[in-house]
Amino acid sequence: MKVIHFSVECYPIAKVGGLADVVGALPKYQRKLGIDASLIMPWYNKPFVQNHEFDLVATGAIYQGSELLNYEILKEKDDVLGFPVYLVKIPGKLDRDEVYMYPDEAEQWIAFQHASLHYLKTNGIMPDVMHCHDHHVGLIPFLTKHTEEFRSFNVVKTIATVHNGQYHGTVNWNKGILLPQFDTWKWGLLDWDGFINPLATAIKCCDSYTTVSEGYLKELFNEANGLDQLFYAERSKGYGIVNGIDTDIWNPATDTLISPNYTIKGVKKGKTDSKKAFAKKYGLDPSKPLMAYIGRFAGEKGADILPSIIKKLFSNANNNLIIFILGSGEAETKEGLENLLPDYVGKFACFFGYNESLAHEVYAAADLLIMPSRVEPCGLNQLYALKYGTLPIVRNTGGLKDTVIDVENNGYGFVFDEVNADEAVVAIERALGLVEDKPSLDKTRKMAMELDFSWDQSAAKYVELYNRILN
Repeated sequence: MKVIHFSVECYPIAKVGGLADVVGALPKYQRKLGIDASLIMPWYNKPFVQNHEFDLVATGAIYQGSELLNYEILKEKDDVLGFPVYLVKIPGKLDRDEVYMYPDEAEQWIAFQHASLHYLKTNGIMPDVMHCHDHHVGLIPFLTKHTEEFRSFNVVKTIATVHNGQYHGTVNWNKGILLPQFDTWKWGLLDWDGFINPLATAIKCCDSYTTVSEGYLKELFNEANGLDQLFYAERSKGYGIVNGIDTDIWNPATDTLISPNYTIKGVKKGKTDSKKAFAKKYGLDPSKPLMAYIGRFAGEKGADILPSIIKKLFSNANNNLIIFILGSGEAETKEGLENLLPDYVGKFACFFGYNESLAHEVYAAADLLIMPSRVEPCGLNQLYALKYGTLPIVRNTGGLKDTVIDVENNGYGFVFDEVNADEAVVAIERALGLVEDKPSLDKTRKMAMELDFSWDQSAAKYVELYNRILN
C-alpha cells in the first residue's frame, strides 16, 4: 500500500506545534508495518535543510491565476527520518525562513497543494491513499475529485486528520481564481458561510476524517469554531485515533538530550540526579518537588491562569514545591509571569521561548506537569511526561481525558474539571501529597512509565482505517 502524507510541518525539519511531532513519526512507524509511506511538505530555509543533502528529483511549473510559478521537488538523500521526505520549493512562495505568519499564507498553501499534485501526476505517481494533515492541505480531497487537471486521482482515497479544529484557513472567495480550474457546480463543497473554508472542504470531500483522540472527535460535534454542524453531519466517516509518541526520540533510557539516562528500574535515582543538575542551573531548591509547564502561552492552553495558580500555591505555606515554566506566546501571560519572578526567587523560574533540548531536560527533572487546557485535541506533553515518570495534572478535556486516569481511580495522574486557578490548585495539592508519599510515588511513576503510548499502536489503527476505506 502506497500512502503519501501532506503537511506543512514535520519535526525536525520545521516545527511550530504538535502537528510536526505527529508527521515526523507516523510515516516511520507505518513503514515498520510494511506501508510505503512518504511525506510531501514545503521547503523552508531551516537548519535541517542546510545541514542535509537533497536530490533534485523533479521540476515543473503551474499557473496560480495568471502568475506562472516554477517549482522544484527535492528529496532528502538518506531518509534520515526513517521515511522519504520530498520538499516543494517555489521561489517567492515556498522558500522562506518561517512556517507561518506571512500575509500571503493562503497563496502559499494553494501553491503547495497544486504543485504537489502536479508533480505526482506529471511523474505518474499514483498512491493508494493521500493523507492530509490540517487545513493547510484541506483542498487536496476536493482537487483530486473535482478538477479536470487532477481527475486521474479520483480513484485515490483521501484521509483528512484534524489536529486542531479551531483553525480553518478561511479565505475570501476572491482567492478562488488561484485554484486549478474546477467544476463550478461543486462550489458549495468549498464554501462555508460565504468563504472558502479549507477545513470544511476537507471534511466534506475526504473519504474519511480522523481526529487525534476519541474525546476530541465528540467535542468537535459541539465546539469546532462554527463547523460543529458539519462534523456532526459527517460523523459516519469520523474516527478518533490517539496520537502516539516517537520512542526513538522520547525515551529516558536512550535520550541523548538528558543526563543521566534512566530506566523504569532506575527512575528514582535518575530523576533525583536530573533535578539536582536542573535546579542548580536555575537557582532552585532540588530537595522540593518540581512542577513544570511546557507549551504556548495561549488561551486554548489555559496558560493565562498560570500566574494565579503560582500565587495561590505560594500563598499557602504548607505547599512545598518549586515551579519552572518553559514557553512563549501571549504577551499578557508572559508579563504576568515575569512580574512574579522577583517575589519567588529560589522557588520559581522561567525560560521564555522555544527550546527542544530544554524541554527534554524538564521532563527528566520534573515530578509534575501542569496542563490546564481549555482545548486539547490530543496533547503530547502528557504522554512525554508519563514516559519520563513525570505525573501529569490535566484539565478534563479532549485527549487529556482519553489518556490520563486520576489516581483516585487507580490511575497515574490528576484531573480537574474547570479552567480556573482554584480547581487547578486543588489538583496540584493532591499531587504534592502523593509526591511526599514516597512508596506511592514510586509505584505511580512505574505505572506511568509502563504505559504504551508509542506510535506502534496508533500507526496500526491508521493502517486498519486505510484498509477499510480501500475495501
